[in-house]
Amino acid sequence: MCGIVGYIGQNDSKDVLLNGLEKLEYRGYDSAGIAVLNNNGVQLTKVKGRIATLREKVDQTVYATMGIGHTRWATHGIPSEDNAHPHQSTSGRFTLVHNGVIENYIDLKKEYLQDVNFVSETDTEVIVQLLEKLYEQYNDTAEAFRQAMNLLKGSYAIAMIDAEDSDTLYVAKNKSPLLVGLGDGFNVVASDAMATLRETDQYLEIYDQEIVLVNRNFVEVQKLNGKVVDRKPYTAQIDAGDIEKGTYPHFMLKEIDEQPIVMRKIIKEYQDEHNELKLDANIRQAMKAADRIYIIAAGTSYHAGLVGKEFMEKLAKIPVEVHVASEFSYNMPLLSERPLFVFISQSGETADSRSVLVKIKEMGHPALTITNVPGSTLSREADYTLHLYAGPEIAVASTKAYTAQIAVLAILAVDTAKVKGLELDFDPMQELGIVANAMDVLTGQKEELEQLTRDYLATTRNAFFIGRSADYNVALEGALKLKEISYIQAEGFAGGELKHGTIALIEEGTPVIALATQANVNYSIRGNVQEVVARGANAMIISMKGLEQDDDAFVLPPVHELLTPLVSVVPLQLLAYYAALHRGCDVDKPRNLAKSVTVE
Repeated sequence: MCGIVGYIGQNDSKDVLLNGLEKLEYRGYDSAGIAVLNNNGVQLTKVKGRIATLREKVDQTVYATMGIGHTRWATHGIPSEDNAHPHQSTSGRFTLVHNGVIENYIDLKKEYLQDVNFVSETDTEVIVQLLEKLYEQYNDTAEAFRQAMNLLKGSYAIAMIDAEDSDTLYVAKNKSPLLVGLGDGFNVVASDAMATLRETDQYLEIYDQEIVLVNRNFVEVQKLNGKVVDRKPYTAQIDAGDIEKGTYPHFMLKEIDEQPIVMRKIIKEYQDEHNELKLDANIRQAMKAADRIYIIAAGTSYHAGLVGKEFMEKLAKIPVEVHVASEFSYNMPLLSERPLFVFISQSGETADSRSVLVKIKEMGHPALTITNVPGSTLSREADYTLHLYAGPEIAVASTKAYTAQIAVLAILAVDTAKVKGLELDFDPMQELGIVANAMDVLTGQKEELEQLTRDYLATTRNAFFIGRSADYNVALEGALKLKEISYIQAEGFAGGELKHGTIALIEEGTPVIALATQANVNYSIRGNVQEVVARGANAMIISMKGLEQDDDAFVLPPVHELLTPLVSVVPLQLLAYYAALHRGCDVDKPRNLAKSVTVE
């Protein structure tokens, strides 16, 4: 959940490192640092705080053509300058940055490093101190590095500098994302291609338990046993303009506004020249063969999975279970005879989901990943992949990736129903086109939604979101959006459940946001609203055109009832955005959170 950038070439490395870290700050931003190597040795600069603070502290007079940088989301040790990366060995010879979690770092300290005085609380410092110990034994940096990697258990992406070797960056990876970018007379290292798109669009994928020796003019990939691997580069399919805010004040607002474009992109990519659904034949066969679908996800992707369950069961008539990834590995239910696992992840690097994927692949079960990053770990290691086509999502709070996930799940469900010969009165592309138009309308109603934010959420310390059926799933996502960026304590509930305990928390003026988009439960949810109003709640009803009543606060443009989650979530995203904005919160980088959750 941190960001790494490395550079070795002919030009000054500081600019590449700092610019790259700014692009990766969504991955972690409680501390940061860079280390550069020149004839005067390693120059190390670390700060507690953001990249802007680091940029101010860096000595711009230092010129160095090689360096590594890191932006941190704390796992071991509080955010502080001592705990910030890069970390150095006691002698100062080895300097290292690391993403991930070393599970056996305490054992390594006891066995190899009892005489070392540590200056940080991190597991990362254990790696660099271990490396120095092993160098004393092998007197060869590459061999010491290899031996150190063989001793580590857990997840890591590592870039290391040897102060005595100005020609090599030492890189290694296991379970954490890392790429090597290729240039003319230079090469770069990054957790995400977005960090170094200004330098190159040619990248080498690095697989688990591989070491890479990165020189200015060549790159050598090795297995941990020293065997050299020949691998072709790929071209990163990212437009550098997609990772800039442009005229928007925040990435989140830009990404909310991009949702209609994403819907139209998905329509284009998932139909052929005859306007028929276009999916891999192997995916179709896997879906048809499955007797039960197990959706594995976390956070916002989990909420998308709940919506996908309704699509699969109502349209394709396949039973579906949706599981929180972090729980599934340790509490696996009884599986059906022919399960298919569907992993949903914006980044494709979610560590909790990957641990499930590894386990079920060992059991011989097929897996499909739905992700925004086709070359990601979950995509590579699953049998099949469906791409979201949402473009880079930078804000920590997911918006366009969530709606893209729901749209792709709808297409998958309809396609499976057709393959099974089921009759449907549902044209997903036509209906998604209507959704895109509705999203256009909603994103144009910002002033109205900003006023509703002032009326209902400006001064509250908590809020409740309620809904029934599909609206309950969206209520969960609306609550998550509000709490993660505005820090308002928010919870989503099934409308009928409030009176089974939680209604005790309703006080005079407590905001309750209710969704009413489903005809069969319209009167039921309105009855739940009356129950909380009778106890002092300040209730806001968001309804679908055709179901609205005079006192409803906001009315959504009409779409197919199955696809209402795609439009009902948009005003909830904007309510969260304006609540955070008016409370002075950092919209794109909420405290304690990171975008790509690459640790379990």
